[in-house]
Amino acid sequence: MNFVLRIIKKSFLWTYARNTWQWDVLCVLILAFIFLSPKSWFVNGERRAPTPHQSEAVSTVMLSPEVIDSETDRGQLEQKIRALTGRADVQIIDVRRKQDDAGKTLRYEVDIR
Repeated sequence: MNFVLRIIKKSFLWTYARNTWQWDVLCVLILAFIFLSPKSWFVNGERRAPTPHQSEAVSTVMLSPEVIDSETDRGQLEQKIRALTGRADVQIIDVRRKQDDAGKTLRYEVDIR
């Protein structure tokens, strides 16, 4: 039994000299493990999410209530934002009204692309 434990200890701690047959056997075992082990042992179980396509950046424009006559009229709102930003290709994504505690409209936040 002591003989077997000594062999395991020497193999685990790699105490064999470089020019011995034990060294060669350990090298062959390591190479066999590297090349013969299934790829699935080393693959993470979680799959990567595909990277989405880049879309145009969305920016937010803040407008005072005096500038906007009606927040529901998107055509008029687009015209005013085109005039303010100087961009002819403005597209409105969302309009949010920001109010104070009393319910008075402070500003409009308009997301554009």
